[in-house]
Amino acid sequence: MTYRAPVEDYNFLFDHVVGLEALRQTEKFSDATADVTRAILTEAGKMCEEVLAPLQRSGDRNPAYLENGVVRTSPGFREGLKAIGEGGWVGMSADPEYGGMGLPMALTAAVGEMMSGACLSLQLAPMLTQGQIEALEHHASDTLKEIYLPKLISGEWTGTMNLTEPQAGSDVGALSTKAVDQGDGTYAVTGQKIYISWGDHDLGGNVCHLVLARLPDAPAGVRGISLFMVPKLLPDAQGNPGARNGVSVVSLEHKMGLHGSPTCVMQYDNATGWLVGELNGGMAAMFTMMNNARLGVGGQGIGVADASYQHALAYATDRKQGKTSAPAEKDSILGHADVRRMLTMMKADVFAARAIAVCNAVAIDMAQATGDTAWKARAALLTPITKAFGTDTGIAVADMGLQVHGGMGFVEETGAAQFCRDVRVTAIYEGTNGIQAMDLVARKMMDGGEAAMALLDEIEDDVEQARQVFPRLAEDVWQSCESMREATEWLVSQTDLQERFAGAVPYLHAFARVLGAHLHLKAALADQGGAREKLARFYIQRMLPEYAALLAHAQAGAEDLYALTAEELAI
Repeated sequence: MTYRAPVEDYNFLFDHVVGLEALRQTEKFSDATADVTRAILTEAGKMCEEVLAPLQRSGDRNPAYLENGVVRTSPGFREGLKAIGEGGWVGMSADPEYGGMGLPMALTAAVGEMMSGACLSLQLAPMLTQGQIEALEHHASDTLKEIYLPKLISGEWTGTMNLTEPQAGSDVGALSTKAVDQGDGTYAVTGQKIYISWGDHDLGGNVCHLVLARLPDAPAGVRGISLFMVPKLLPDAQGNPGARNGVSVVSLEHKMGLHGSPTCVMQYDNATGWLVGELNGGMAAMFTMMNNARLGVGGQGIGVADASYQHALAYATDRKQGKTSAPAEKDSILGHADVRRMLTMMKADVFAARAIAVCNAVAIDMAQATGDTAWKARAALLTPITKAFGTDTGIAVADMGLQVHGGMGFVEETGAAQFCRDVRVTAIYEGTNGIQAMDLVARKMMDGGEAAMALLDEIEDDVEQARQVFPRLAEDVWQSCESMREATEWLVSQTDLQERFAGAVPYLHAFARVLGAHLHLKAALADQGGAREKLARFYIQRMLPEYAALLAHAQAGAEDLYALTAEELAI
């Protein structure tokens, strides 16, 4: 199966659904005209299809491995990463002062999704680098910016994020990695970090680690964590990679998927590091990178979902098995009702998740361009939804894609299983999807639900405009909005966070269903009588109704969730 980058889908979203025109009216992004965005998407799509997609199976069949302390990467990955760097795709949204393009995050997110669909294992490297670039732009000293940003933006160097330790996963405050002030502007960093994606490689340049560590006299918990730049190779006076730092790879994890992406156990032994941001302000600095990554990981799930859908559709179109009464597909399984159901669900959810992610990116861009706190709140609200729904969609769609293949889906030869194996971790890293949901119902509701209500108001305004054209569809979306509003009012009234947490995941998914319906409806208005209207009807009539059951779950509270004792659960 040949991967096709969703260039036209993104052009349609930008032109008709997500409001990119308003972004183009700002001074900051006035250069991102329709012609520019189309040209960028076309070139990125070509690179993904011709350079990255052929590496997908190679990375799975020829995993990264550790040899005498050096990580050896999959065949072709050097050329793939070089193409990404030379094309300028790493620094799309980076500061032009250091070599970036200064383009909207919406475009960076689109290209990132395309790269994920083409070869997720390799896409992880530039995605993490992009997050590091943003963290350095916001928090690093001018000296660090001058040394690291040009190399990271050009793709010559790659970046990582080092949070997790064996005893400190989601509870980052439990970390034990230490940093000692050397008295010369540097710190000696000692400790071990695990699950470090692209922690080392043989693709050239330098590997730049952002490492969370604690000074000896620092406060306990997250309030005592600082962030340090700890490069693999110490830059010399000219900023070029020099002597080896006290950084080494202990081992590589043997994983379910993403075999082409080396996941390292990293050891720091009095490694030289430089402070990024304020002392004991490491979490604030790292969250800049993590929020960037959460948008990117949502895109990873969507990219894999799209690739799996394309793979399944191609198989269903060619596979002949049984007879159906479907007029145009009598000779293929595409005519079977259940196969058609799965494929249409896959396509509808890919669109919904993609549109939500782009709306998230546009909100980030509008906040940056205008300084409007309402846009900042919108971006914050959508980030956990994008990450969780995008990755859950990736998992669900990849699973359906394997099912479409029948028995051959369980056979590695077809490549259908790889999508399932690769995408599964996206719901776990960069904050599990359960944590995303908890963040949505707690931290993102500290405004009393104001940002959520503003978004629901906007949806209902759009729905009113659609009533003349699609009265039934508009009414269905309106009712879902009203139910979402009532559930949000109930949620913010709960002072016991455990009551919120008990239904956090279904609440998030209900919100995603409603957002997806709204965006499908906007697509239908722009393509009346066309394929997008037909897809919107399917989504709104068959998939949107899930919100009712999800909201019932979300508002059930915590009592029955904890009714069974630990002993009773074990019976």
